[in-house]
Amino acid sequence: MRSSVAAVLLCFAALALADEALDRRVMNLAHELRCLVCQNQTLADSNAPLAVDLRNQIREQIAAGRSEQDVVDFMVQRYGDFVLYRPPLKASTLLLWAGPFLFLALGFFFLIRFLRLRRVPEPQLTDAERAHAAKLLE
Repeated sequence: MRSSVAAVLLCFAALALADEALDRRVMNLAHELRCLVCQNQTLADSNAPLAVDLRNQIREQIAAGRSEQDVVDFMVQRYGDFVLYRPPLKASTLLLWAGPFLFLALGFFFLIRFLRLRRVPEPQLTDAERAHAAKLLE
């Protein structure tokens, strides 16, 4: 009797460890994928129903023996590069990567242009006005 209880407990412990490893793999992968509803959160951070469904789908695929790369490839095939939290650098995502730098450069350009146009030129005085100003300063 005692050995059968120990065997059952050992099986539960093994299942718990397997589940912990599976959960860790799912969460690591969920941190690499974007929530399609929230857009600024990973699947791991989001509580949106779609994010929960996608996490469950990741869990099912990993439990079925697929690798993390297979799951990522499946998600990209289904949802496009947008699902990747760090999309790859390629022609279709070039604006996504270069956009912040372009906006920064445009901001500096307009700031410099604004500051140059804001400069007030020194007034040009005639000789009579200078003489009058000198007389007032004496």
